[in-house]
Amino acid sequence: MYAYTDFDRQFVRARAAQFRDQLERNIAGTLTDEEFRPLRLQNGWYVQRHAPMLRVAVPYGVLSAKQLRQLAKIAREFDRAESGPFEGQGGYGHFTTRQNLQYNWIPLHKSADVMDALAEVDMHGIQTSGNCIRNITSDAFAGVAPDEIVDPRPYAEVLRQWSTLHPEFAFLPRKFKIAISGAAEDRAAIAWHDIGLQLLKNEAGEVGFKVLVGGGMGRTPIIGQVINEFLPWQQILVYIEAIVRVYNRYGRRDNAYKARIKILVKAEGQAFFDDVNTEFKQILELDHGGREHLIPQAELDRVAASFVIPAGVQATAASDIFAGVQPGAYKRWLERNVHGHRVSGYRCVTLSLKRNDIAPGDATAEQMEDAAELAERFGLGELRVSHDQNLVLTWVREADLPAVFEGARAKGFATPNIGLLTDMIACPGGDFCALANARSIPVAAAITERFEDLDELYDIGDIDLHISGCINSCGHHHSGHIGILGVDKDGKEWYQISLGGSDGATLSGNAQAGRVIGPSFAADEVPDVIESVIQTYRAQRSSEAERFIDTVRRVGLEPFKAPANAVRTLTGAAQ
Repeated sequence: MYAYTDFDRQFVRARAAQFRDQLERNIAGTLTDEEFRPLRLQNGWYVQRHAPMLRVAVPYGVLSAKQLRQLAKIAREFDRAESGPFEGQGGYGHFTTRQNLQYNWIPLHKSADVMDALAEVDMHGIQTSGNCIRNITSDAFAGVAPDEIVDPRPYAEVLRQWSTLHPEFAFLPRKFKIAISGAAEDRAAIAWHDIGLQLLKNEAGEVGFKVLVGGGMGRTPIIGQVINEFLPWQQILVYIEAIVRVYNRYGRRDNAYKARIKILVKAEGQAFFDDVNTEFKQILELDHGGREHLIPQAELDRVAASFVIPAGVQATAASDIFAGVQPGAYKRWLERNVHGHRVSGYRCVTLSLKRNDIAPGDATAEQMEDAAELAERFGLGELRVSHDQNLVLTWVREADLPAVFEGARAKGFATPNIGLLTDMIACPGGDFCALANARSIPVAAAITERFEDLDELYDIGDIDLHISGCINSCGHHHSGHIGILGVDKDGKEWYQISLGGSDGATLSGNAQAGRVIGPSFAADEVPDVIESVIQTYRAQRSSEAERFIDTVRRVGLEPFKAPANAVRTLTGAAQ
């Protein structure tokens, strides 16, 4: 992973010192709450429903075991409600779809101490909030995936350094998100971002980017459009700068719901593309042909040196990991939680954060320490945060898989449900978020309880279920094969169900938004609706091998609507 330089370290620690001064002035009354608000937001501090929420940046999802231990220490020592009806709540973190970590119970008067603790391990909350270029996200298997074309991590790190506190892009019309993938399969959902980047190689073997722009969820889900089919990698910062300059110039600032770049791209169409390309050419014409704006090979090499194969890793003859394995828990874990690797003799292992007793993506302080220990013992001290809110060990020797399974099972990370219905994405929802219309966590728990039988889950097969507590779509409900959206009706919680969404899977691109199948449902009806949808799928699929999403695309939504209406008729409560 990227090694901080002295400059990087000094910068993060100076930022923490600045925040401490700002906090002390706020507490003393010389800096008003309104004056302090943009300063705390620039460091990742929100004020939520019950307490402040801190969002910690995990650039492109890469964590060291040392950093995870520090995050556990912060959860244990600082993430506790100190008074009121929730006194004592906390002691955990929530891993998000954007590969960050959130704390929900840290008292604001302790926030500067937390910033110092983060800085000790080269972490911070910069670029996790505000109308700026947010934390860059990527493939959780970057650098080790068998289908990888180009390792995206060096480019993601260059983008991170370039965009951090970029003076021209610190106050954009709205938040701005970039995702980058370098593999044949898109595991970063690039089409759903303001800018999506796909690394490619042309026929000559040269590296470049396919650039998408204008994707996003929220009230108006839109798939990003290709604005450049192949951009030489050296020019990527120039091209992104051109895109964001045009957005900064013309993006709406009078309406927060219409301020995202997706609205501008949709409204202007080719005119937006033309303006970007004109801006791009003008930047290149500066400074002797734009050489000052390109990424030098030496700089890419410097950054890429942090992402080489770790010392001690040696390819060995690949083994049949299923040889002699009897049916049972270990075999299912191998099938679902163990993944391919670019280095022969190694595998990636997903540590599932989806089980009955925790909310999707949550990890207690003890669980973080347990995951760090597994990474130190079996994963060369490195972990990844996945888009699906799990943790991944990326350097596991095939010979160690039985021991990893036993360790993961003992610590509660071995649920063999990766890619199945209960490996769902969910935001914190109304239990914590002040913007949410409805709770996500109880709905997720009810569905998990309904589908706890592994035999049934395996029969259902691969399926993505995503839950959002409001239209802001932090749970990415639009891209779920099954999407659940919490809505507010007359002060009560209701849930819309959509089908057919997709993150996007291949270079050909098939990301799409799901469509609502009917009126909304009460919380206690949702598990019944999901069960009826699954039963319909089983009846409609052409074979046991046909995935849920393929069945939905083949037969359409109509066969699923009647079963949902039947739930509504039985309860008489849906609106």
